[in-house]
Amino acid sequence: MDTPFDRRRFLTHSLAASLGYVCLPVVSLLARDPIVREGKPRLLLSLAAYSFRQYFQHGRGKNDKPVPIEKQIDILQFIDYCADNGCQGAELTSYYFPENVTSEYLIKVKQHAFLRGVEVSGTSVGNNFAIKDAVKRNKQVADVKEWIDRAAILGAPHIRVFAGTADGAEKAEAKKYCIQAMEEACEYAGSKGIFLGIENHGGIVAEPDDLLEIVKTVKSPWFGINLDTANFHTEDPYADLARIAPYAVNVQMKAEIRAKGKAQEPADFQRLVKILRDANYQGYVALEYESPADPFEAVPGLLKRMKESFRSLS
Repeated sequence: MDTPFDRRRFLTHSLAASLGYVCLPVVSLLARDPIVREGKPRLLLSLAAYSFRQYFQHGRGKNDKPVPIEKQIDILQFIDYCADNGCQGAELTSYYFPENVTSEYLIKVKQHAFLRGVEVSGTSVGNNFAIKDAVKRNKQVADVKEWIDRAAILGAPHIRVFAGTADGAEKAEAKKYCIQAMEEACEYAGSKGIFLGIENHGGIVAEPDDLLEIVKTVKSPWFGINLDTANFHTEDPYADLARIAPYAVNVQMKAEIRAKGKAQEPADFQRLVKILRDANYQGYVALEYESPADPFEAVPGLLKRMKESFRSLS
């Protein structure tokens, strides 16, 4: 039930809007600063299509082991899986769409998700913005823009992007290339109302300081971090995740974590959830399953653990 304060705030904002006044925004969208959100943290459960990468009919690698036809899936069946397992969102990785995907197919996917009561929480692309060769780098930007257009059709509010790996350049130079390319991509994404989230995915952003430098430098309110809980292999990954959490616009949670010089170990879901809550994160947390066991057997249990973790710290 709403409190009197909640009702007063709603009425105040409504009255101001009716009189033509401009209210302060609920969310601060200056990506170079930590994102300031009103209200309490809200974690929404999603599942990344990458979790079933070896089972998709489209986009499977040439070296993948043969998969029985009865276990192969497409994007529509993945959405069904998300719905059947209680996910609020489905993260539709671009790699698993048919080649030369059409607008008609994207609209079909959007319709199917709506009818199954699942939001398209986002999509993700593979790109390298740290390439020294300007022609190749511009091609990477063009490819991202193409998926921005596709995300707009899908109704996906977020796209996971990479910084990339320095190719023929020193890291400082590569970061400048990345920042320039990211600003161009963000300007286009913003025109479509779509956030770009740079992932802490090795390469020139393997360390939190480098990632934060890029995030704070890119001049766009449509830019933030796609926080992957397993991708920092630093002395204290949890502490470094806490440093970047205030800039998160999407989260991908994995079942394992590995600190520098140590063996991989199961991730502490409650600790990860606390990091997100302390940052007042409000948005999707997508399970991205990368463990060797069959995802059809392992994913339901992990989704259940995530739901329990979300509730335990509410």
